[in-house]
Parts: sequence; C-alpha cells; structure tokens
Amino acid sequence: MRLITEPYLTQLSKWPKTGRHILAQYDDQTIVVYQAYRPAIADFAVTHGYFGGEFKLDRMSWIKTNFLWMMYRSGWGTKPGQEVVLAVWLKKAAFDEILTKIVHSSFIPELYTTREAWQTALKHSPVRLQWDPDHHPSGAKLERRAIQLGLRGKILAAYARDWIDHIEDISEFVRQQRKNINSGCTELITPQESVYSVVDTNIQQKLELSAWTE
Repeated sequence: MRLITEPYLTQLSKWPKTGRHILAQYDDQTIVVYQAYRPAIADFAVTHGYFGGEFKLDRMSWIKTNFLWMMYRSGWGTKPGQEVVLAVWLKKAAFDEILTKIVHSSFIPELYTTREAWQTALKHSPVRLQWDPDHHPSGAKLERRAIQLGLRGKILAAYARDWIDHIEDISEFVRQQRKNINSGCTELITPQESVYSVVDTNIQQKLELSAWTE
C-alpha cells in the first residue's frame, strides 16, 4: 500500500481539536482524497487509473481528504454501495484549482450578498463545499470540522480522467483497522495526515479556515 500510515493515537496529539481544517496526506505534487463505491465502479478505476465505466459524470461526486471522515460516511466500508474504499492521489495543483471554484452548500451572509445571489452561485458552481462535524473512529461526533467537496460538470470530468496521479483500493487495510477501534484505539493505524496549508488568503477566507500553527 502506497499510503503512509502512523498510529492513530500518535497523530491525535498533533491534530487541532476544534475549527475548520483540511486534514490530509499530501506532498509537493499530490494530495490524497478518499471515495467509496460499489465494486463495479471501484474495480474499473483501480484497473484503468481513472473513473469510467459505470461511473456517472452527470451526477455530483464527493471527495474527502480526511480518512476518518470517509470511514464515518462509509461505515468503515460496510454500507451498501460503499464497500470498496479508494485512496486517490490527486494532483495538488488540481486540488488547489478545485478550491477556487467552491460555493458553500448553505447560505453564509458574510460571504454572499443575498440569499438569491448564493442560490444562483450554488446552481452554477461546479464545486460544492460542505463542512461537517469530524468523527472519532468509533463514530462519535467531534468539535473539529471536516471538509468534503462535491464535484460536477467540467470539474468532475477533469477530476475523473485528467487530474488523477494514482488510485488504490485500500479496502483490506480498512477491514484490518476496523477491528482495532475498540480498546481505546491503541492498535489503530491510520493514514498520516496533517493540516493542509492554503496559501491564497482570499481562498482561506472563502473556505472560512481556522488559524492553525503546529
């Protein structure tokens, strides 16, 4: 497996406890995002290195940078239609471009002049931003917020075919770690993640990112 991993409890002490942060595994070239699909879609993606076959380009597709948020949403790969968990190495420049296109999934008066202006922006935007409560491995809700990004239209088409560096099926790793949630997560191993830095101050403000220093 290409993912870099580390004991969960070791990482826990390094992560912010509250606020809006993009937790992710990344390097100078790529950032890892997670998706979960039924086998037909996932197997095609892993085999070909892009999304095609039964993958629907006319629907919104959500990506998540945070492994544990993906585990919560997919029930650790047990929910119907989300049995195969994929780690997708997305080109970092592409991820940064995605962030420039975001429109929040709910109305925020400080960012949008009127509710009507927000609704118009939401209707036409290819990227939908949603901040949701992050979750403990057991599923308990945390104060920290986790990001998920809904892609559609031209952005989704570019993501599915052109912006992916590598795709890996990590379902076996997920199954192994699902067994390590009990007993205080002392044996739990998760992908190594840290706070992703957004350089553009305008994008920082639009994302409503919280300040963070390690």
